[in-house]
Amino acid sequence: MSYVRHLQCTTCGAVVEYGHAALTCPSCGSEGILDVVYDYEAIAHRIGCDTGRDMGRDCFAATGENSMWRYMPFLPVDPVWERPPLRVGWTPLYNARRLARALGARSVFVKDEGVNPTASLKDRASAIAAVRAKAAGRRIVACASTGNAASSLAGCAASMGLRSCIFVPRRAPRGKLMQLLIYGATVVSVDGSYHEAFSLSAAAIERWGWYNRNAAINPYLVEGKKTVSFEICEQLGWQVPDWVVVSVGDGCTIAGVYKGFHDFYHTGLITRIPRILGVQAAGCQPLVEAFRSGERFRPSPENTIADSIAVGVPRNPTKALNAVRRSGGDMIAVPDEEILRAMRLLGSTTGVFSEPAGAASLAGLAAAFESGIIGREETVVVIATGNGLKDIANAERAAPSPIEVGPSIEDLRQMLEARAKDLLTQGE
Repeated sequence: MSYVRHLQCTTCGAVVEYGHAALTCPSCGSEGILDVVYDYEAIAHRIGCDTGRDMGRDCFAATGENSMWRYMPFLPVDPVWERPPLRVGWTPLYNARRLARALGARSVFVKDEGVNPTASLKDRASAIAAVRAKAAGRRIVACASTGNAASSLAGCAASMGLRSCIFVPRRAPRGKLMQLLIYGATVVSVDGSYHEAFSLSAAAIERWGWYNRNAAINPYLVEGKKTVSFEICEQLGWQVPDWVVVSVGDGCTIAGVYKGFHDFYHTGLITRIPRILGVQAAGCQPLVEAFRSGERFRPSPENTIADSIAVGVPRNPTKALNAVRRSGGDMIAVPDEEILRAMRLLGSTTGVFSEPAGAASLAGLAAAFESGIIGREETVVVIATGNGLKDIANAERAAPSPIEVGPSIEDLRQMLEARAKDLLTQGE
């Protein structure tokens, strides 16, 4: 059974019955993004939390599910529905001690979402989309994406025998396009911005009745993304961090991060919600500017190498800004040069290879330390949202060039003397 009570509009507050065909508020239209509301009392009873917090906490491991499906009572799906065979979620949380030392910080953890099946956090949302599409008898699922949502949808759909149609702006990295094509998706490369790709996808979905995987429109997909926060709580032994840092594009991921902690808090599993730092690229920061001004966002150019967060017209601004404000958090923008630097720092201190959007969160943390937004003694979790192999072109910009020599030990010695003298110490 599902523990969803109803849906509620984030704009006007109207209550919409669970199972209603509309994905947005019938009164507000596309502006009325819906939120999924659960019966927390019933969930607490189901998992045993009403008889003791520890009992409720133990129930997830008892499922034997090392995936996002261990949190089934908190998801808008029926347990009997078919699920993708791919293992989505339960990604590692690394205690990044060397990274913390490099930042002059006490405690930094890195949540590596790049090890999901299609190498990004977006698999969590796409798994929900594929399950609900299949249960509704739909054969085709569609969305617009700068890359990661597209590849995650294509992979999850393929694993369940569904077709996918993906709309991407022409600037999408080649690695992500290859993923889509290998997964058998129909790819529509739009000569325009993400906003234009999104608008075309919406028109096509409306015309041909495909299942809508656009996370900013479909309220159920944030529910998949929130499982990353559930895992952080479990993997930290239920010691809630002071801050969680995540990059922001459309606003759906940061909304999901907050929603996970919100759900656990209202079920009694945790006693507080961490503060959330949202990070955008300086060349595309409509939500940072809206957060600072307190006004509605204004469309922004999409001028950044971090394609996954290059969203000039975010489709989920209300949930994103609410997530930051309700957590007592903050937002910050970082230039591309700092994002490239963060890619190198993350890789060289943790072994985690992140794409620019994923490394933007680390760049934001470094800037937040410098500005005093976050204290260096506080415990911080950085979410690396996607794997660096998705965008090799920008990885090449972040990385130093290799040493090139002929097959001569003397030539090698001379080059090492100039480029890597510490390697000539015989490992001492």
